[in-house]
Formats: sequence, C-alpha cells, structure tokens
Amino acid sequence: MSDWIEVGLLADIPRQGARVLQSPRGPIAVFRTVEDEVFAVLDRCPHKGGPLSQGIVHDRKVACPLHNWVIDLAAGEAVAPDHGCVNRFPVRLDADRVFLQLAEV
Repeated sequence: MSDWIEVGLLADIPRQGARVLQSPRGPIAVFRTVEDEVFAVLDRCPHKGGPLSQGIVHDRKVACPLHNWVIDLAAGEAVAPDHGCVNRFPVRLDADRVFLQLAEV
C-alpha cells in the first residue's frame, strides 16, 4: 500500500463537491457524491480544460463550469452528445479516510 497516498478524511470533501490535490501529473480533483462515493480525475475538462472541481456534481457525474460538458466520474467519459475523456485515478476508503493512487486508470 506504499503507492497509495492519504488525501484526508471523507468529511474533508463536501458532499456533491471536490477537493483538489496538486500532483506531478497536474491537479487532481477528488469528488464525493451525495451517497459518499469517491472518485478522482485530472482536474481538466477534455473540451477546453475547465476546472472540473468547480463544477456541479450530480449522481456520479460532474458538469464543467465553463461549457456545461457532463463527465461520468466512474468512466471518465463525456456524456453524449459530447466526446472526450479525462484521466481517472484509483481511490479507496479505509474507515473514514480517503486514499488515492497516482497511477492512472
């Protein structure tokens, strides 16, 4: 488990919101859904590079704040009719702590 880094407590990430971490690959947005599911993606919309972390989270998706592209957080894919994808990162919960692996999925 040495390749996993601790992000913090689940409570540190607002429901239907995100927390941004800086990494060598660029900013990574760690999202929390209303059901306490956690997802991590590169914090750049595939359309124009908008900050996904500032978007609106609904279900398991986030809407980019720039042009309203919707990204499926589980798949990393833009929802039709848009096309594109974002890099995803493995996340896991251990009790109330969130861990992130920097290897892309």
